[in-house]
Amino acid sequence: MEPMFNDDRNILNLLKLNIESCVLGKEMEVELLLTATLAGGHVLLEDVPGTGKTVLIKALAQSVQGLFRRIQCNPDLLPTDITGVTIYHPKEEMFIFRPGPVFSNILLVDEINRASTKTQSALLEAMEERTVTVDGEIYPLAETFLLLATQNPIDFDGTYVLPEAQLDRFMFKFNLGYPDYDTEKRILLSQGSAHPVDQLEPVTTIERLRQMQERVKQIYVDDAIADYIISIVRKLRGHSAVLLGPSPRASIAILQVAKALAYLWNREYIIPDDVKYLTPFVLGHRIILEPARRNDGNTLFQLFETVFQQVQVPVGTGK
Repeated sequence: MEPMFNDDRNILNLLKLNIESCVLGKEMEVELLLTATLAGGHVLLEDVPGTGKTVLIKALAQSVQGLFRRIQCNPDLLPTDITGVTIYHPKEEMFIFRPGPVFSNILLVDEINRASTKTQSALLEAMEERTVTVDGEIYPLAETFLLLATQNPIDFDGTYVLPEAQLDRFMFKFNLGYPDYDTEKRILLSQGSAHPVDQLEPVTTIERLRQMQERVKQIYVDDAIADYIISIVRKLRGHSAVLLGPSPRASIAILQVAKALAYLWNREYIIPDDVKYLTPFVLGHRIILEPARRNDGNTLFQLFETVFQQVQVPVGTGK
């Protein structure tokens, strides 16, 4: 693979600056979002209301010239409100399919856990196969399709817990958290007359983003890196504290995001630190601890730290 085009580097820097101008003090989270975007993966943002989840996603959507759609979930939402519906057209005397909001480049599914389980299941095919089946007909989604969902972990009234099969289809899950004192003051002063996200100008196109996603796939992967990922995943599966371990889909996701991070950092190859940094965000929502271990002070963070210490780190993995 040739070194990253200078234009790509400039675009990624502008994307980062654009989003950070709207979501202050969240450089790491912006980097994670861009990493998932380059890897073509879906993201679940879980946090209390008002921390900037929706703003983060809208800032990304406005920074690229793609088709953006938003779904505000509630228990009355129907699967056809997402996928679309086939209706009879009297003038044409035929049935015509009217696409739903899932036919977009960036889809914001706000408060996804407020949709019923039946409606949530309408997203499964779209997230994995990038297609939608309605009345027996299969319709392909856009070549570049990202589903970015939010949920509130505190308020459980009128919510439906996401099943493990759906959680497994999210490449990343992370939260934003509250800002520190100085950042919160900057947020107050920056929104005196208008919200910064309303002032954003696009810095690239969805087609250019797709081209970068293709170049991410060419990042070099040493056999030792693949062995390192598999060793971490298998160690987690066999750990006494783990009830449900990560699937092979999770291993693939670690490799994909590690490639994207290497590209974001202008490298042609993955290093072990890429894997260690991203693994908690890829696997945190895919692992279920044993019930007894959830109450004895053990956390997923401690589990990852233990496993990282037990797995030998490969050396000389550059191209």
